[in-house]
Amino acid sequence: MKNNHIQHLLEINLAMLFIATSGALGRYVQLSVPVTIGARAILAFLVLFLFCKWKNFSFNIYKKDILAILLSGVLMGVHWITYFYALKLSNVAIGMLSMFTYPVITAFLEPLLLKTKFQLVHLLLAFLVLAGMFFLSPSLDFENSYTIAIGFGVLSALAYALRNILLKRKVAKYNGSILMTYQTAIVGVLLFPFLFTIAPEQIFSQWQALVALAVLTTVIGHTLFLMTFKHFNITTVSILSSVQPVYGILIGAVFLSEIPKGTTILGGILILSSVVIESIRSKKQPKLL
Repeated sequence: MKNNHIQHLLEINLAMLFIATSGALGRYVQLSVPVTIGARAILAFLVLFLFCKWKNFSFNIYKKDILAILLSGVLMGVHWITYFYALKLSNVAIGMLSMFTYPVITAFLEPLLLKTKFQLVHLLLAFLVLAGMFFLSPSLDFENSYTIAIGFGVLSALAYALRNILLKRKVAKYNGSILMTYQTAIVGVLLFPFLFTIAPEQIFSQWQALVALAVLTTVIGHTLFLMTFKHFNITTVSILSSVQPVYGILIGAVFLSEIPKGTTILGGILILSSVVIESIRSKKQPKLL
């Protein structure tokens, strides 16, 4: 049992390492955000679809689950778009750290949506997150691109938290690759018209980064992440994934030479502290199946 737990922790860390590439890639791609996300989703869908066909996974979905899967796809699209706007308006560190308010958002949403007991300690965690947000952007100026970026990051976090809660009970029924295939298809269909707003040559000029974003971040990273939902409750999953900004900031520092400022590091420590506290506190709690 202990070895299995260690294996599951290693799996979620591997998933976070792959997903963390989104920060540097999102900053690197020189296309508009809707075009980038649309191309990413379509490429990821093609790879996932071929993989699922090769593995003979069933694409059958129960009628009662169709609406939830459709909504999860829309939320995934909102999450990706707002997150990439946060990256474009700031840097990898601020974009990822502001999005990583989602574990605490998840902890607040679970009692509301899943009718679990609200815990007062989450108020303390919320205060830590708000303090961290202050240090990320100490001047609350909506003409400041960093402040706007943080707003997009928090909206991305909300969409991500809702999507994860929505899919928690679906991973027991469906393979993670199947769920990601449907989600990428939904995002791809919604954003497909944006691909005609620029010349095809511009998209093709970014093909390497787009393929990396589709395969490494989306196909491998997000599929592995969905599969970890089977082993932990959704709040714990969101908390364990707090290592993602660390990986992302390191990748950004190595490949983009983006070294975070002292105030950014302090804000990140406060945000991630709330995540670590909740991780330790929830360790003894039973899974929410």
